[in-house]
Amino acid sequence: MKETVLVVEDDAMIRNLLKIYLEKEQYDVVEAVDGKEAQEKYERDQPCVIILDRMMPRMSGEEFCKWLRHEKKSDATVIMLSAKAQTDDRIEGLDIGADNYVTKPFEPSEIVAYVKAGIRRSGSTCKKIASDELVLHPNRREVILRGKDVQLTKHEFDLLYCFMKNPQIVMTREQLIEQMYPYDERDVLDRTIDAHIKKLREKIEDIPSQPKRIVTVRGMGYKFVHEQA
Repeated sequence: MKETVLVVEDDAMIRNLLKIYLEKEQYDVVEAVDGKEAQEKYERDQPCVIILDRMMPRMSGEEFCKWLRHEKKSDATVIMLSAKAQTDDRIEGLDIGADNYVTKPFEPSEIVAYVKAGIRRSGSTCKKIASDELVLHPNRREVILRGKDVQLTKHEFDLLYCFMKNPQIVMTREQLIEQMYPYDERDVLDRTIDAHIKKLREKIEDIPSQPKRIVTVRGMGYKFVHEQA
């Protein structure tokens, strides 16, 4: 799956230039002309990296970044662009929540390098995982089955995420406990995992008593059977 980059810039020439460079690197590029539109695009597309102009109409990049960090609690990488080049301006941009601060004019290749670094830091949480008609979005903790939301508890989501990250691999109950629980909460009984799996099957299997996604491997544990989406 391609990673999504949101470019928020009111200058069409800069926006188009960045889009060309990013699409050459096989990223999905979503565009916005101000902070208000960026809010809508962020909610819809959940980008891993946001390239954000500091000064824009309606809602500035500063206001958007504060909203992103404080209201949405997002850890998406933010690359802030600005014509303000003073040290105090750079410090202020970083204090607001930007990960990188790039002054204009800039080399597009520099922005691409920052994007790649941001995606490396965020790792697999940027990418949705799909198997047949089941889709899991790690960064927004959302599961979709045949186009409809599946409401999972925290433990059910963590369990499904663990399975879908490791398709076709047999997972023992002990391994699942290690993946799902912090070290100081691992006094969990095997039957607790079995109970979570039973509930999860009721929500994602067509016939829970005859599971085709999360199958039991007798004497060993469970595995997720991946089907090409």
